[in-house]
Amino acid sequence: MATWFISDLHLEPARPDSMQTLLAFLTYIEGRVDALYILGDFFEYWIGDDVLDTPAGAALKPIVQALRALRESGVPLYFLHGNRDFLIGETFAQRSGCELLPEQQVIDLYGTPTLIMHGDSLCTDDVAYQQARQLFRDPAWQAEVMQLSIPDRLERAQAMRLESQASNQAKDEQIMDVNAQAVAGVMRAHSVRHLIHGHTHRPAVHQFELDGQPAQRVVLGDWYQQGSFVRVDQQGLELLDDFR
Repeated sequence: MATWFISDLHLEPARPDSMQTLLAFLTYIEGRVDALYILGDFFEYWIGDDVLDTPAGAALKPIVQALRALRESGVPLYFLHGNRDFLIGETFAQRSGCELLPEQQVIDLYGTPTLIMHGDSLCTDDVAYQQARQLFRDPAWQAEVMQLSIPDRLERAQAMRLESQASNQAKDEQIMDVNAQAVAGVMRAHSVRHLIHGHTHRPAVHQFELDGQPAQRVVLGDWYQQGSFVRVDQQGLELLDDFR
């Protein structure tokens, strides 16, 4: 038995291979998992839970149903919002069986207090992104978006994705990574020496010192080219690119 973490799947119907990989993963871990944590950017974009009841959301229903089946088998499922799926709400949570968690959550991993988060708030050198993030997390802005029709929301989401891609291509790679002081600050705030996050698409296990004590930061990769998984059990932690 183990606890699994995934992040940055960026699921969308245009990339059916990643959706099939997820379905295979969910089937594989059933019966051998203590809990599953999804650390954001599960979807390439999410325009609101009401999309599930429209033709635009039909291709996503097998994912929701597979999550629900895993939950009904007795596996706790937890979901943290990312910067692509911040509009996921209680309807999705109820249908999928996922429990929505706050942006930062400390969990007990077999006796080790561990902070989990999506990770985008740690990229403080990217000032333009942090300003956009603040807007997207604003309840008033979200309410305004949800007043739009589904086709209009879909058009806006696709436009925002293209704008983000163009903006990122013009940025220095370094500013899109986490800031070391931000990492140390959030770990001190939660009194932990272990952190798991995604967002940067730079899978790695970083060992460092925090206030004179050994610390660890584990980064999940994305699912554009292959999978990325963190598996933790009583013996320790593994960062994997295949779940089998």
